Amino acid sequence: MSLESINSLLHDRAFLLQKARDFFAARNILEVDCCALVPRAPIDSNIDVIEAQATDSQEGYLHTSPEYAMKRLLSAGVGDIYYLGHVFRKGEIGSRHNPEFTMAEWYRIGLSFPELIEETCEFLFLFFGPLPTRKLSYRDAFSTHLGIDYSRVSIAELQKTAQRHKIELPAESSEWSRETFLHLLLSHVIEPHLGQGELTILTDYPPNQAALARVVQKKGEPVAERFEIYYQGIELTNGYHELGDAQELRRRFRQENQARQALGKKTYLLDEAFLADLETGFPACCGVSVGFDRALMIRRKVRSLSEVLPFAWRI
Repeated sequence: MSLESINSLLHDRAFLLQKARDFFAARNILEVDCCALVPRAPIDSNIDVIEAQATDSQEGYLHTSPEYAMKRLLSAGVGDIYYLGHVFRKGEIGSRHNPEFTMAEWYRIGLSFPELIEETCEFLFLFFGPLPTRKLSYRDAFSTHLGIDYSRVSIAELQKTAQRHKIELPAESSEWSRETFLHLLLSHVIEPHLGQGELTILTDYPPNQAALARVVQKKGEPVAERFEIYYQGIELTNGYHELGDAQELRRRFRQENQARQALGKKTYLLDEAFLADLETGFPACCGVSVGFDRALMIRRKVRSLSEVLPFAWRI
């Protein structure tokens, strides 16, 4: 990268970081600085953590998100908060991934789920300028782009659909679950169509993809109050109407550990301090995370995160 390119990148990053902080300040959202090194790993079957030896006898982890820490602060009554900083994920290397990247994450107590979606779009406009927006349910995405009912289609038909779209399946795909095939088809076939000339807001996820979101009944169907926003085929955000039920979260974490075990991955101890704080009184709120570097990548019209990171990880 030339000196001119580096200067342009550094100034653009600094400009957008300041714009982001101004965005939150205008809404009276407090910035919090969460520890990057944490004593308990978040439990997600799709995300792997970078382990660190904190002391001679204690293992730690680089946080994949400030979510647990921020929710403990919310339970303590601090009000609306945001984090803007680095997070870490093991093995995530590619044109849209880097093991260390910048995330904006915030939680709003006074906003409804639809209002948070609108606010997240406004945040993305800082990078791209005003754009049309369109909501699309998970169900309609599969119906429109693949012609299937995701809740009824068989695993055999999902496998045929993947092959029909020329997706090369590994040998172990014969043992894949419905959820794994749905995720594959979403990422390889549907996502490239999303956010073309607009921000596409994908909503109403299946309950088994709720993560830490609430599940509600909608048109006689249980759906997760979760959303992701896409622009130019790239996923930029992940937001929830937050679940504050510690017992339900405990059940979901155990399920994720079981899924990790089935995938041959390491399982982790539950974060009991996090769960205990939620039990003291977690407020009704909505939260969202935004991939700052991905948004900057699109803004600068480049093809890889390495082109917007001053020090990208190299293989």
